[in-house]
Amino acid sequence: MTAPLRIALVDDEALIRSGFAAVIGAEPDLDVVAQGADGIDALAIARSGRADVMLMDVRMPKVDGIEATARITAELADPPKILVVTTFDNDDYVWQALRAGADGFLLKRTRLEDLLAAVRLVARTDALLFPEAVRRLAAAVPDRKAPKGIGDLSEREREVLTLAARGLSNAEIAAELFLGRETVKTHLSSVYTKLGVRDRTQAVIAAYEGGLV
Repeated sequence: MTAPLRIALVDDEALIRSGFAAVIGAEPDLDVVAQGADGIDALAIARSGRADVMLMDVRMPKVDGIEATARITAELADPPKILVVTTFDNDDYVWQALRAGADGFLLKRTRLEDLLAAVRLVARTDALLFPEAVRRLAAAVPDRKAPKGIGDLSEREREVLTLAARGLSNAEIAAELFLGRETVKTHLSSVYTKLGVRDRTQAVIAAYEGGLV
């Protein structure tokens, strides 16, 4: 039997945390293992290695969710997947979450079934939850210039990055290009190195900013 996914909830509103905990905790394959009220708590939970997925509020005291996400993804070699959750449908928040390394962005008014599906998706695949948001936001940046390193990518690396930017997971990319999953991972690692980015999210941003998609 597969162990339940370990979920952490970080929000300065206790009512929000308890509501999410009740919904998520009722699922047999999900287990709420930690809760926090600010970004400091989020850092401590992430460093403990207790959570597979962290639902992170944006506006919190001490350290906000965007800054906490940036610190976690920069500091930890294997951070939890982070879903940034906020009340505000604000493009600036989406862009900041992307830049910080979040794996997904959800509104608190998202339907419960969609919230649960998002938690499972980011935990079990390499796909990003917001490729459409990346496309929209990158297109709005005036005078876009190809990020450094885009021109150094091989044809295969461009293909792999383009599919990742469209929201495909490693397994889906492998099937699309008739490659092994490890080969896809190797190509992505090379892409990260050439672009000077730390993760998939940053590479996807570069793909859109560079006009690959």
